[in-house]
Amino acid sequence: MSLIKKMQDRFGILGELLAFLWEQKLWWMIPMVLVLVLFGLLLVFGTQTGMAPFVYTLF
Repeated sequence: MSLIKKMQDRFGILGELLAFLWEQKLWWMIPMVLVLVLFGLLLVFGTQTGMAPFVYTLF
């Protein structure tokens, strides 16, 4: 089983996006996509938990 297929199975939609970028030789976009996903997760989890005051000080 190829590495790309394993990544798709393990990470779902994010894995499919990363596999697409890898197959299209858009490696330079992978770090940008990962940073955007991490910021999105930080904002979602930061506003739903008691960490909101600490997250807002970062921005």
